Amino acid sequence: MTVGNSLFPVFLKLNQIQTLIVGGGNVGLEKLDALLRNDHEANVTIVAKRFKAEIRHRQGLSGQIKLIERPFRKSDLKGKDLVILATDDHALHVRIRSLAQKKHVLVNVADTPGLCDFYLGSTVKKGDLKIGISTNGKSPTFSRRLKEVLNEALPDETELLLRNLKVIRDRLKGDFSFKVKALNSITKSLIDRNEI
Repeated sequence: MTVGNSLFPVFLKLNQIQTLIVGGGNVGLEKLDALLRNDHEANVTIVAKRFKAEIRHRQGLSGQIKLIERPFRKSDLKGKDLVILATDDHALHVRIRSLAQKKHVLVNVADTPGLCDFYLGSTVKKGDLKIGISTNGKSPTFSRRLKEVLNEALPDETELLLRNLKVIRDRLKGDFSFKVKALNSITKSLIDRNEI
């Protein structure tokens, strides 16, 4: 029996997969912004009857966003790896999810955890450090608050620390296990001396 959050965290290369968003309103914009915050080169197709002006603006800033102004069609799923449903039409979401499952395409349905194959959690980013936060779909508000706390707690110098640790790792001779032990020792001594 699994206790607590059983989700498996992954970090996707959004510029190497095809994402479909169905919905061009406020929620569609929110989901698009979440994708672009993580990778401004994300490949995104958005299908909607109408688009908010802000979505059109985002398209103008990125050559990777394609807008299709019409109702969803089954053929919109062709070649897609992820689908994010962001309309106010629950029946449409159920129908698209069923179609996507038959094609083994993962689906996220805004504000409907029971229909989701994956969740869009909050992320904290400091240079190359990225921390994903998930409440298993129970409280996006808590995720956002924890994100704010971590953003304030992690110093802006975190990126410099990561670069320096990479230089040290690259200079170390030995196998993976030796490098992990050496880097653990180095970072432990920094924490023990309150230098981080």
